[in-house]
Amino acid sequence: MNEPVVFGAAYSVYVRMVRLALEEKAVPYSLVEIDIFAPGGPPSDYLLRHPFGRIPAFEHQGFRLYEAGAITRYVDDTFPGPALQPTQPRPRARMNQVISILDSYAYRTLLLDIFLERVRAPQRGRQPDEDRIRSALPVARRCVDALQDIMADGLFLCGTELSLADLHAAPMFAYFVRAPEGAALLAERAGLHRWWDRIRGRASMTATRSPLEDST
Repeated sequence: MNEPVVFGAAYSVYVRMVRLALEEKAVPYSLVEIDIFAPGGPPSDYLLRHPFGRIPAFEHQGFRLYEAGAITRYVDDTFPGPALQPTQPRPRARMNQVISILDSYAYRTLLLDIFLERVRAPQRGRQPDEDRIRSALPVARRCVDALQDIMADGLFLCGTELSLADLHAAPMFAYFVRAPEGAALLAERAGLHRWWDRIRGRASMTATRSPLEDST
């Protein structure tokens, strides 16, 4: 197995992060679709790749790995192509800070509380939980304000060069802006809005487009 293999679902933001890193490094890879929400859970043999039954998992030349952050760093460290991590300690610390903000605070708020309720719930024949959305909005504002403050006047979230922080954020924002609340919060923050316009037009984003983007 010389080419990397990504195990997961094309709609998953964390699977997309890994695929974005591979696309930006121009690394050929294959995606093996895994449905962790199938009746009975993920396939039993998949648990050998990811004992917690989450996605993505990854394999390259017999080396198996799970957790998106570990995989994207491995991809950047292993394959030639543009560097996706700053070399200096402070910019790299900023990159890691942004990734931690996204994982710790943004993912649940922007996606589970807002996108899934406002956009996906009606598609599934359910009324949005307005209280959940209303409660999430102050946290969402705090998240986008924090990212806006960190990027300041930079082209990307951590400076003048694309980094893993941008690739971590982009799949989340691809869903978040499909909710009217998300689009409005982004429009109010000029720097972050310019960042989104810049990142969403990259070839890697087109190549990894989520099937949920076509249904919203």
